[in-house]
Amino acid sequence: MKKKIVVNGVLLLAIILVLTLPTFATEKAVMMATTTSTDNTGLLDYLAPHFTKATGIDLKWTSVGTGKALKMGENCDVDVLLVHAPPAEKAYVENGFGINRREIMYNDFVIIGPERDPAGIKGKDVVTALDAIRDKGTVFASRGDDSGTNKKEISLWKATGKAVPEREKWYVQSGQGMLSTINIAAERNGYTMTDRGTYIKYADNMNGNPPLKVLVEGDKILLNQYSVLTINPERCKKAKIDQATAFSDWMAGDDAQGLIKDFKLLGKPLFVPNAK
Repeated sequence: MKKKIVVNGVLLLAIILVLTLPTFATEKAVMMATTTSTDNTGLLDYLAPHFTKATGIDLKWTSVGTGKALKMGENCDVDVLLVHAPPAEKAYVENGFGINRREIMYNDFVIIGPERDPAGIKGKDVVTALDAIRDKGTVFASRGDDSGTNKKEISLWKATGKAVPEREKWYVQSGQGMLSTINIAAERNGYTMTDRGTYIKYADNMNGNPPLKVLVEGDKILLNQYSVLTINPERCKKAKIDQATAFSDWMAGDDAQGLIKDFKLLGKPLFVPNAK
């Protein structure tokens, strides 16, 4: 009888260990919602091993448009956000959903299109370029997904002083990520707006000779700022605030900022670090 009790005790201990190991593992992970550009460019695959080595925390993420990422945080589905829509982010913090918003890096938005440039927008400022596309009725592919890029694009159409052309036949809303939207624009010999990092990735996929070229760039209004936001633990009791803070601190630190600076394709940086 005594031997049987010992065996059962060992078995019970083994069962307890098996049942608790997954829980322990998840405690060493942080879940992030992020924009498609940080994923599609390969930046997160590049950074994640370095973060884990430095902190012992696994980084897991889902890539969606910024609007959906913010909603995931609001619903307490993730611990931390890496997004790029400053006005929406600031409102998010003001409404109590997020805390500790930290600017981490930036690139810029560009308008790309066929080299023959049927609307004649090359070298023009962004408002003039959008007016020209509207006047010509040339295909413009929009993400149409409430992403950070889509939010910026909508604001630029509004800056022309005219309505967003959502019902025009030439205005195509993909409802998809940036790379897919670029491909739709290319297939239809049209234009689109993209962040530069994703464009460089697209050009790299095309062996450095993409069918769509950068035609409009350089306006201050095209700045594309990325920030980390920690989910407010007072609203989301299960949010892993320690792990989220560790990620935020690491992204703002010298090591991660140096890695972001060194991340290049075709010899070009995809993002510029600017944590303060």
